[in-house]
Amino acid sequence: MKKITLQNYEIETKNGRSEQILLLIAAAFVFVNAIIFSLASNGNIHRAHLWGPLVWLATMAIAQYSLAHWRPDHDELLLPIFALLTGWGIVLSDRLAVNFLARQVLWVVLGTAVLLAVAILPRNLYPLRRYRYTLLIGGLALLAATLLLGINPSGYGAQLWLPISLPIIGTIYFQPSELLKLLLVIFLASYFADREPLLRLDRQQGWRGALPYLAPLLLMWGFCMLLLVWQRDLGAATIFFILFLALLYLATGHKRYAAGGLILLLLGGIFAYFYFDVVTLRVDAWLNPWPDAYDRAYQIVQSLYAVAAGGLFGSGIGLGFPIYIPVVHSDFVFAAVAEEWGLIGSLSIVAIFMLLAYRGMRIALLTERPFRFYLAAGITILFSIQALLIMGGVTKILPLTGVTLAFISYGGSSMFISSSMAGLLLYISADT
Repeated sequence: MKKITLQNYEIETKNGRSEQILLLIAAAFVFVNAIIFSLASNGNIHRAHLWGPLVWLATMAIAQYSLAHWRPDHDELLLPIFALLTGWGIVLSDRLAVNFLARQVLWVVLGTAVLLAVAILPRNLYPLRRYRYTLLIGGLALLAATLLLGINPSGYGAQLWLPISLPIIGTIYFQPSELLKLLLVIFLASYFADREPLLRLDRQQGWRGALPYLAPLLLMWGFCMLLLVWQRDLGAATIFFILFLALLYLATGHKRYAAGGLILLLLGGIFAYFYFDVVTLRVDAWLNPWPDAYDRAYQIVQSLYAVAAGGLFGSGIGLGFPIYIPVVHSDFVFAAVAEEWGLIGSLSIVAIFMLLAYRGMRIALLTERPFRFYLAAGITILFSIQALLIMGGVTKILPLTGVTLAFISYGGSSMFISSSMAGLLLYISADT
């Protein structure tokens, strides 16, 4: 049982107050932008633009109280980061795709419930470690099911979603590759935690000494990558590849693994360029989009126009033209931020994800248990890679991969899994 002293109580009270202040700042930002958008759209403050932020505010207040009561030692910056990004996402849904606003608010509420459940309810994380193969195989089975039953809600493009009919909500679309991200992190964290002493012991022997211990891991990971390539979800495949390399380097300390993996990634990209039309399109659009500006590269060109139009301070919410970008509420939400909040808004998003990466790695380094170290590090790497890929793709720094921006982009699958990962970080931070 943890001993509570006056000093501990004062530290926890200070942390709780810091968290509340940060949440109030996030609430002020969300409501100011919602009011400005209402004035820009209607000339007055309309309740249609405020109900979403009000539901969000009530949800975050419940989350803050619950964590303060049941997990008082949790990292005080994670919930404000989650709150600011999800609140910003609700305002953007109202701005970019009002038809999806109600669902996005529902996803945020349910995602917060999942975050709290994961952060508060488990007594320990042993089941995740014990049943790693069962969980990963179940995730792979769901991913394989999309090859037969998968659809695309938009009616075109890769069929990566499974339809699920619910009594009250109606039909929702679940993307198994999102779930597989979390299950793969759990699997890798558990495997490396068990094999870490052997991998470290064989460091002097080079990769040949570690290979026998890595063979089962490489088999499972290779099967996962094969399914993703077959499904042509190459954005998720890229994320998984980089995640695997990063955790492998943390577990073994071999720089040659990282270097060899990056070479393989480059070779795989060259192969995909010649054999997958979607990769050819995205690489060509990255290298020179202007010849196809009104056809295949229309999306990225409109994104570049939006980023350029934003300037330093942006056009202001509701005063730009981000809706000219196809699927702007999902894959290209960062371009909308760049146009209407400008460079300041864009760099703020970058800074928020950098802060999330810092706090996540800090949580990983503070824990003394190998499984929790790899789990927290893997989750942090996932958030960071995904944000880097989509922000780089939208601004044409990197080829577009078609992944979402966690907590901000529209999507129930992404919100659920990202919230679960944030909940795990909160759990680990409170139980180190």
